[in-house]
Amino acid sequence: MVALPIAALIATPILFVLSSIFTNSGEIWAHLASTVLPRYIVNSLILMIGVSIGTIAIGVGTAWLVTTCRFPGSQIFEWALLLPLAIPAYILAYVYTEWLEFYGPVQTGLRNLMGWQNVGDYWFPEIRSIGGAIVLLTLTLYPYVYLLVRVAFLEQSGRTLEASRSLGCNPWRSFFAVALPLARPAMMAGLALALMETLNDFGTVQYFGVDTFTTGIYRTWFGMGERDAAAQLAAVLMLFILGLILLELWSRRQAQYYENGGSSARAQRFKLGGARSLGAFVACLTPLALGFLLPAILLLQMTLKNLETVFDDRFWSFARHSLTLAILTAILAVAIALILAYGVRLNPTWRMRLSARIAAMGYAVPGSVIAVGILIPVGALDNAIDSAMRSLFDISTGLIFSGTIAALIYAYLVRFLAVSFGAVESSLGKIKPSLDDAARSLGDSPTRVLMRVHTPLMGGGLLTAAMLTFVDVMKELPATLVIRPFNFDTLAVRVYNLASDERLAEAAGPALAIVAVGIIPVIFLSLKIAQSRDPSL
Repeated sequence: MVALPIAALIATPILFVLSSIFTNSGEIWAHLASTVLPRYIVNSLILMIGVSIGTIAIGVGTAWLVTTCRFPGSQIFEWALLLPLAIPAYILAYVYTEWLEFYGPVQTGLRNLMGWQNVGDYWFPEIRSIGGAIVLLTLTLYPYVYLLVRVAFLEQSGRTLEASRSLGCNPWRSFFAVALPLARPAMMAGLALALMETLNDFGTVQYFGVDTFTTGIYRTWFGMGERDAAAQLAAVLMLFILGLILLELWSRRQAQYYENGGSSARAQRFKLGGARSLGAFVACLTPLALGFLLPAILLLQMTLKNLETVFDDRFWSFARHSLTLAILTAILAVAIALILAYGVRLNPTWRMRLSARIAAMGYAVPGSVIAVGILIPVGALDNAIDSAMRSLFDISTGLIFSGTIAALIYAYLVRFLAVSFGAVESSLGKIKPSLDDAARSLGDSPTRVLMRVHTPLMGGGLLTAAMLTFVDVMKELPATLVIRPFNFDTLAVRVYNLASDERLAEAAGPALAIVAVGIIPVIFLSLKIAQSRDPSL
């Protein structure tokens, strides 16, 4: 029964935000609704539409090329196309701004080469715009679609595609008429993840001056000091997320995607040559180069030029803060996920399953929303404790939980427990129930079965869950920015603060450290992709 209170604790911030819709925030909400709220909605919709088009085009296109075609570098691209996942969008925004702004090397080189004097002599796309945000978010989020769609293409029966070819379909028509519709569930799942990350983004849109819900929540909370209005903005953003999920479910309706065949029936790859081979190579290299290779090289270059100022005592202090938070959260997340998953295994009732799903729903909620949902009730709890201590003992306790590491880790658990739970549940599900029965028949209690039988067998799954949670915490910006204790900055916050002050060269070191950590899960995913191609690896 431990799963029920855990689910209630994890769900409390989310339910609190949703309940704020019915609170009366006075004239502030009316002012927001009549001035900035329409802009938040329009900009968020534009971002979602733009990122949807970009991630589907790049993710599905590259997945189809590397899965069904052979061309130079195709086996390398299979895993390398995941590398942009290692770079958060806000770091990509800072790097490309430094490179493409008026005083950046690109425009400076063009002016020197062409003899131009000022911006009136030529046109150059504005990087700090909603269009720039769409491009950069697409470059970092398309791997969500690519990864899931590639797996769907690999699992499709070759006989189905061969049947379409025998009926007169060329490869392109087979793709649009057969392969793409069968991969639609995977495509929509990847797109949903990408859009949730889009709505969660704060650093990119704030730096580019694009007003969205996340920037509005932060501005309303800290700029105007209106917590109730910020909570209501967070509730509207939650409705956006809920609408996104319901729209995806409605779009499927009664459609079925059953398919026969397995790996033994996979279709043969088409060997491309000439212009087609070159086109496929360029199509795969472009998002990889723009989303990972070029930014990583620029970050490394800026870091090497500023080694003395980058890796100072403050850098190691920020790194220590980030590592502390990430390690503690990863340990707690894996432990809680193990309790939930094992509770469902022991007692698979609808109540237990529902509790586990409620506890794991935080990943769909933006960090800024979770921050609001935690700080308001935690602040009320602190005030209640302080009031009680004053009246009983004439002692002021101040803020006990607000602005502490405990509150920040709580926010991380609400946000990223789903990541750990998914990995742990998948790993636990591979263990046959007969092992439980055998251990119980020898007198072991359920707890001892978990510790002595399941945990050793789940070593890989537990490590994966801890690793993914660790990396997500290292990159998280919105929740950290709002909840972090005073004078307790992390690498992500340090990068944000330096970039906001236009000190991008100094931000290169912390940004490169975040990217280096983010490569770890990408390597694991790459190994799994390589194994799916060659099981002997």
